[in-house]
Amino acid sequence: MAEGSGSDVVSEFLTQNPHLAQWVDSLKDDSEPNKQWYARREFVLRNMEVFPTIQPGRQTPSLDRLISLSKVWSNHVFLGCRYPQPVMDKVKEMAEGITVNEAPVRKTRDEILGKGKRPSTSGIGSESLAKKSKTGHNDTDSKAGERNTTHPIAVTIKSGPSAGAPAEHQPFFNRLYKAVAWKLVPAGGFGPNLDHFEILRACVESCKASLTCVFVPLKDIPDLPAGCAQKEGQVCELRCHTVYMGTGYGRDECAARAMASKEALKIFQGRKVTVKVSRRRFRGQDVEDLVLLDDQPRSSILPPALSYPFQAN
Repeated sequence: MAEGSGSDVVSEFLTQNPHLAQWVDSLKDDSEPNKQWYARREFVLRNMEVFPTIQPGRQTPSLDRLISLSKVWSNHVFLGCRYPQPVMDKVKEMAEGITVNEAPVRKTRDEILGKGKRPSTSGIGSESLAKKSKTGHNDTDSKAGERNTTHPIAVTIKSGPSAGAPAEHQPFFNRLYKAVAWKLVPAGGFGPNLDHFEILRACVESCKASLTCVFVPLKDIPDLPAGCAQKEGQVCELRCHTVYMGTGYGRDECAARAMASKEALKIFQGRKVTVKVSRRRFRGQDVEDLVLLDDQPRSSILPPALSYPFQAN
């Protein structure tokens, strides 16, 4: 990462955590160029929570592994070094969200001499079609989510998400957790005066995904508590990759979305986030839903679901 906005975020983070500043600078190699070090330093700081046994100032196997991975990534980006594919996949995942300005462009010997294999057009076409399909799905979700549901629709409920769904989605939300943490650094941390929706949306999009917003008039929700006298206004539910993140109420859709985003960002203030299967009410029925939770003790009663991605067609 060049000394740009990303470097400013790191500097501000170290200002807020002075006990880390001197320690992390001690990890710089003597002959390492500053530009390369600034990028590798951000890699180390972003991934410290992946190795919870790391203690600044103490040499541990976890620290040695993190430093090794940071050098693998830095050598690949700045020097064009290549490593076994599983290692490359690992460091690229760990480096998501790090911007390297004006990174060197490297070519292999075969590419320079024009002897490399021609890329398979069918492979490129398949990847392009997959990306278009994914984008189309998200756009459809967003448009469908932003329609007000004013008439109850008879639905057939499936058994719910698959048993492996939480594990499948967990890596994405681990990355989103890091993106939120770094996005809140220049804002001074989580607080009531932030544009919660814009922060959440930017973080989700930086992880190459999109939010789904579902709006329902409060009066049309059948599962409200019996003592609820308020009937006016809108309720918003937020999901990402079918995982429920938060619900908010407001006088209009914008206010409801802002409140739902605030509730969703609260989840990211703990030490970790976890995707779990939880019981919720949906149109008068108990269903199993994918829910994003933090590590804080909370009530097991969740707001009724406004959407359910696991229902039969």
